[in-house]
Amino acid sequence: MGAVSVDLSGQAAVITGSTSGIGAALAEGLARSGANIVLNGFGNAGEIEALRVRLSSDHGVSVLYHGADMTRPGEIADLIGFAHDQLGRLDILVNNAGIQHVAPVDEFPEDKWDAIIAINLSSVFHAMKAALPIMKAQGRGRIVNLASVHGLVASPFKAAYVAAKHGVHGLTKTAALEAAETGVTINCLNPGYVQTPLVEGQIADTAKARGITEEEVVRDVMLAAQPTKQFVTYDQLIGALLYLVSDDGANMNGGAITVDGGWTAK
Repeated sequence: MGAVSVDLSGQAAVITGSTSGIGAALAEGLARSGANIVLNGFGNAGEIEALRVRLSSDHGVSVLYHGADMTRPGEIADLIGFAHDQLGRLDILVNNAGIQHVAPVDEFPEDKWDAIIAINLSSVFHAMKAALPIMKAQGRGRIVNLASVHGLVASPFKAAYVAAKHGVHGLTKTAALEAAETGVTINCLNPGYVQTPLVEGQIADTAKARGITEEEVVRDVMLAAQPTKQFVTYDQLIGALLYLVSDDGANMNGGAITVDGGWTAK
């Protein structure tokens, strides 16, 4: 883990889509800083339980799990209510859950479009709707919505993902203006390419399919749009998240931290 240090002792955090990848890393960063955690997401039940136990043991915090389906508004509301009931408060909400599908607009499956909009955009609305009354009553709260560089720019064949992430930016700004005098801040975090286990698999598969080295895949395919030619690391995202949820980030509202190696500077 990196050197960023913020004391979140006694705070309660919900991170959607946190059973693997970026979400699990962000959950670990918050737990390491002292926050009690509610994990959420799909996956192997044994692996999820092992993650829950490890985070709790390693960092001395309460770590719970709720399997809410992010396509179901009622389950999302239950997730937020569960966190509040079990931990006694709700200080941090990280809307991270997301899926992807790649196809041209005229060939894009309608069910994939609907699922991506539901999970990547509508779930953010439903989670914030449930969390905001709790945070307002406390007089303080931090909501961080995982958008993407694709909330700022587009790429071909990612119509639903790009539309959803642009929507997350607009939703974040609107909610931030509404909550501006309540002590609750709402911001976006925009990663570029992150070297997740899923991306690692794509590197190997692409190298085999194209007959090039994995180094060439990373430089010329994966990171073609990322000028530093370096993946964003989990620690870099954790550092940005900790700023947004800290007292130091109290006057950042309706904005975004973009960690993309210069992608959107072009």
